[in-house]
Amino acid sequence: MQRLLYLLMLLVPAIAADKYDGPRPPQPDMAYLVHADNLLPTEALEAKSESGTYTVPGASSSARTPLAEPIFLIESDKVIPERLELYRWDVKGGRRELAASKGKRKSGSRPLHLSVNKLDGKLYRVEASEPLDPGEYSLSPNDSNKFFCFEVY
Repeated sequence: MQRLLYLLMLLVPAIAADKYDGPRPPQPDMAYLVHADNLLPTEALEAKSESGTYTVPGASSSARTPLAEPIFLIESDKVIPERLELYRWDVKGGRRELAASKGKRKSGSRPLHLSVNKLDGKLYRVEASEPLDPGEYSLSPNDSNKFFCFEVY
């Protein structure tokens, strides 16, 4: 019995230590790039669908990171982090484009691998599971035209 109490005393601090105590997103349902203790909001845009291609204005995103495997924090209210997909965009004619085919949502471009982990309450850590080459990217719920755009440089 004493051993059991001793083991429980050791486990309680270890469990309590897992509580997230880093920076928190100031607004829900927005993806923020993690840069040390700072959070940088991604560029949240609604994409237009034209002839099987999603487009957003501008040749590059205002949200930029040097990290090849970026990490994001999302305080989930309506966005379901497990439904997020990561895409690379092509830049053509001063805008960013994402190929789709046969009217199916984003099916022309294959999503890149993501890791999604619940941290605390409605707070999630989302990260690229593979190194990203420099370029334009976005996170997007797989059932939405909302894109959280960013650039890896």
